[in-house]
Amino acid sequence: MPERVGIVGGGIVGVALARALAARGDEVTVLEKEGRLAEHQTGHNSGVVHAGLYYAPGSLKATLCAAGRASIREFCEQKGLPYRQVGKLVVAVDESEVAALDEIERRSIENRVPDLARIDDVQQLRDIEPHVAGIAAVHSPHTAVVDYSTITEAMAQDVRADGGRILLGHEVTAMTVEGGKIRVSTPVSDHVFDRVVVCAGLQSDVVARFVGADPSPKILPFRGEYWELASERTDLVNGMIYPVPDPRFPFLGVHFTRGVYDNVHVGPNAVPALAREGYRWLTISPRDTWESLRWPGAPSLAKKHWRMGIDEISGSLIKPLYFRKAQRFVPELRMSDLTHKAGAGVRAQAWGRGGELLDDFAVDQVGPVTLLRNAPSPAATSSIAIADYVIEHYLSSAAA
Repeated sequence: MPERVGIVGGGIVGVALARALAARGDEVTVLEKEGRLAEHQTGHNSGVVHAGLYYAPGSLKATLCAAGRASIREFCEQKGLPYRQVGKLVVAVDESEVAALDEIERRSIENRVPDLARIDDVQQLRDIEPHVAGIAAVHSPHTAVVDYSTITEAMAQDVRADGGRILLGHEVTAMTVEGGKIRVSTPVSDHVFDRVVVCAGLQSDVVARFVGADPSPKILPFRGEYWELASERTDLVNGMIYPVPDPRFPFLGVHFTRGVYDNVHVGPNAVPALAREGYRWLTISPRDTWESLRWPGAPSLAKKHWRMGIDEISGSLIKPLYFRKAQRFVPELRMSDLTHKAGAGVRAQAWGRGGELLDDFAVDQVGPVTLLRNAPSPAATSSIAIADYVIEHYLSSAAA
């Protein structure tokens, strides 16, 4: 039986979910606080369609990334949207990184990354990326790039075509359960739904508090800053060049990505943002910063990762330090090749009471409200699969 379903959040995950629900006949309304869709994480990432190299086998990330990458490709083909398989090299620069590269290879094989190749010959590396430095790598030839903002808008067209509504400028300020229904309030209007799904990204823990959900996990915003490679130097990179990530952190490290429109950007780093939507150092929210500092997990996180924090902040403020991280992988890179900062994104990183940074996707349920509590990368890649997962496990008649 069709239901009235509200979706809080107009990023790609929320709109993908609205699209799937509208297609099955539900009466769907998306409430987005900004004046356009894909304004935050969806519209501020590198556009990569991940193949699943990094994720723990059997995790939600691994499972939904595999399903999601196929669905995103099919959607782009159906809609005539750009989808470019530029390929990715994950490069070990020296012997100290080979063991971690071995683990990436193991996970990739278990996650059935298509046509993955291990490369231990320097000339083979150079055949793929002529300017790269390294002693070994894994190559994912089908890792692709897209424009996630354009994909989100195309999904929104499907929502509207199936009778759904997308209401921009509708910031959710309260939610109240009334007789098994859920009333959602915005400054513009109130709405009553049978079910609500919160896909609020950077604001997900704030919205979760409206229905009395556990305060944990809390969102800790991390800003990732990109530099643009000079147009006359984009031939330094054919596709993507990634470092071997540090397994202690849920970040991939500074890397090179050729985008869907042929620009090449370098980054991102990962610095603590001083506001949930702190895309610049000068964007400061005393409230957001104070809430992070007083979180029970703050001392533990600071004690464990203070060196990493200092290193990332230093690279953000001092261009030569950022440049040196990138030059490890492309020695011919010159500092003048990094022409300007090409914007930044803010990652909604879920953070537990003990200071742990959550790695996998996380979903909670409070009565008729389903809450996506952690949906960082590869959430955009996985968006269609996340929608199917939420419907099957939380919104189907069997789940109810």
